[in-house]
Amino acid sequence: MSQEFLSRILEQKAREVEKMEREELQSLRQTYRLSEYLKNNQDRLQIIAEVKKASPSLGDINLDVDIVQQAQTYEANGAVMISVLTDEVFFKGHLDYLREISSQVQIPTLNKDFIIDEKQIIRARNAGATVILLIVAALSEKRLKKLYDYATDLGLEVLVETHNLAELEVAHRLGVQIIGVNNRNLTTFEVDLQTSVDLAKYFRDDCFYISESAIFTEKDAKRVAPYFNGILVGTALMKAEDVAQRIKELQIDKG
Repeated sequence: MSQEFLSRILEQKAREVEKMEREELQSLRQTYRLSEYLKNNQDRLQIIAEVKKASPSLGDINLDVDIVQQAQTYEANGAVMISVLTDEVFFKGHLDYLREISSQVQIPTLNKDFIIDEKQIIRARNAGATVILLIVAALSEKRLKKLYDYATDLGLEVLVETHNLAELEVAHRLGVQIIGVNNRNLTTFEVDLQTSVDLAKYFRDDCFYISESAIFTEKDAKRVAPYFNGILVGTALMKAEDVAQRIKELQIDKG
């Protein structure tokens, strides 16, 4: 996702947010806290399994998928959380997908989108998300802090996504608990697991870290397992012929 492409997405989001109604706050869906689960289950590399039909880099991935069935398969095979793409324009997602999946699973759900405004956070919570994504590259540090505090005040957890050391330092400065390292270079669009390995030396003991993108095989998962609490996997699971088997392969035993 080139920086120019990120700008395009953010311009589109700004237009969407402008038209968006501010929803009345509904009650928070009840499930476990992701951070608590990660803290108490450090003997295994946890899987955040993603439901996504398409992406800008790959185009259509799996348009015919039964999203609820896919999510329930993830849950039944030990995924710690389900990530749901809700961006319509670039990822062919929808807020209704989050709503449907959240109503049919017991585990946490993550609203995966480009969140730039409080209205989106309320909408995510109302649709059943218990965790939201905030991307350091998409926000000023001041705005990131404001949205982070707003979400946590609403009882949500936040996965804060970083791509490089400067962004990781921002996340650490803000006292973020759950930090994602995206292996996709925002300038070249290429993915490289080395990003996760390189940043791991700067990790702190009091945070939880998730490696995102570029994880397809057991070998990939093993490469990041020593440093990370979990991995976020989308394409590999959406394309897998045997989803259950693929999840099992990626759940690396760290004990």
